[in-house]
Formats: sequence, structure tokens, C-alpha cells
Amino acid sequence: MQCAMLDQLHGMTEDGSMDSTSAPPRRRSRKKFDKQVDAVMWASRALIGIAAASVAEVEDRVSIPQLRILTLVATRGPLSLAVIADELDVDPSSASRSVDRLMKAGLLDRRDAPEDRRRLAVTVTTDGADLVQTVTDHRREAIAAVLKKLSATQRDELTVAFDAFAVAAGEPTTDDSLTLVWPLHP
Repeated sequence: MQCAMLDQLHGMTEDGSMDSTSAPPRRRSRKKFDKQVDAVMWASRALIGIAAASVAEVEDRVSIPQLRILTLVATRGPLSLAVIADELDVDPSSASRSVDRLMKAGLLDRRDAPEDRRRLAVTVTTDGADLVQTVTDHRREAIAAVLKKLSATQRDELTVAFDAFAVAAGEPTTDDSLTLVWPLHP
């Protein structure tokens, strides 16, 4: 691979350790780490472009903060307003106003919480779920188009790397295809 050739030219062995004749390990490993960060940054630009294009599919109906709320409720099920505000790290009054707008648009509903009828739970309507699915489908198709350009081995390696990255970043571990573009707790 080209990356392996570059590492060897810069004093790295195939397993990522330093060649004993090369420069001090701190300096070389830092450069390798910088290359790794740069590679993730480069890939993240592509992913952000895909996410932005998927959001553009529905931008005439909801704002990005409203889409975050819809996606959260669609993926996590009925939630209280306090949980929505906490998970998205917004002021409860801001969350309440956004939920009210989404209710008026027919995308969310408030019902008695199943575990405590004294509390209200926010739920996604069929139209709200369809909107979130539109965004998810667009994103999935765009990612699939990119993945088809890679070999099966590259896709397998990318899957392992992205799984590890998501876990390290604190993303929920779920097989649900409806996931937030934004971390729950950055």
C-alpha cells in the first residue's frame, strides 16, 4: 500500500514501530499520528458533505436543530422534554419551542409517558419518522456509492476502523440505521 511505503521511507516498519536507525521515536511517531489525524479529517469532510446533502433533502420542512430532535426521538423512542434538552445540550425552553413547532408541523406528538401518566413523553409521528427515514436513506445511498469504489478488503478494514472510532468517540453501540449526525454528548 502507498501508506506503508511512505511509512517505510520515514523510518517506520510495517508493524508501525520505528526502525532503529531512524530519528528519535517521539518525533517520528508524532508525524505518523499527525498523518492519522489528517486522514480522519479528510474523510470527515467527505462524510460532512454527505450529511449536509442528506439534510438538504428536508431543509424546506425543518431546521437542523429540529432534525436533531426528530432523529433523537425517532431513534430513542418516547422521551421527556427534559431528556431531549439534556441529550442535545440545549436550554429546556429552546427544546420546548422546537418541539412545539414540530408538533404544529405534525412531525412530533406529546402523550402520557407509558411509565408515568403524570408525565408527558414526546413521540415521533408517521410523518416525522418518514422525514427522518428520507434523510437516512439519502445518506445511506451516498455512503454506499462511495463504498462501492473500494475493494471488499478496504471496506472490511474501514468497517473495523470506523467501529473502533465510533466506540472511542462514545457513540451508542446499536445496529439501528437511524443515528444522529451529531454526538449525543460531545
